Amino acid sequence: MPLRQIVLMTAAVLLVATGVADARPDTRTMSCEQLRDLIQSHRAVVLTTGPNTYDRYVRQFGNECDWPEVPMSAYVPTRDGRCPVYRCEEPVNNFPN
Repeated sequence: MPLRQIVLMTAAVLLVATGVADARPDTRTMSCEQLRDLIQSHRAVVLTTGPNTYDRYVRQFGNECDWPEVPMSAYVPTRDGRCPVYRCEEPVNNFPN
């Protein structure tokens, strides 16, 4: 394989690896306002919330959740404390059987 092809393939691999690392923003590096703006502008975002944790967070209103899930309140860590957000969950049925 010619040197030029090796260099181009290496550059492509590095570009993909860098893009994957940036694909999931970390809530701990953002303010609550920045986080909420990000979710509102993208409708739904997969976010890192800890060293080994991540989840998908959505706007409160819209059709970002698959039926029968609905947006439910959650809190994630941010640079300035805990931030209220929404993630898709099945509603709890409290009716007796």
